[in-house]
Amino acid sequence: MKKIVAILLIILGVIMIGLSIKLGVYPPGITGIGFFAIAAVFLSRASG
Repeated sequence: MKKIVAILLIILGVIMIGLSIKLGVYPPGITGIGFFAIAAVFLSRASG
């Protein structure tokens, strides 16, 4: 279950960073980076 959530967070992170670049604003990009960090935690705990 955590792997599925992590994959969804990575996809949302990519979308948010793309939106940030397209609109030229920072908040969606920062949120996308946060999604990557949360996904990394989920993936590290799912494998261990």
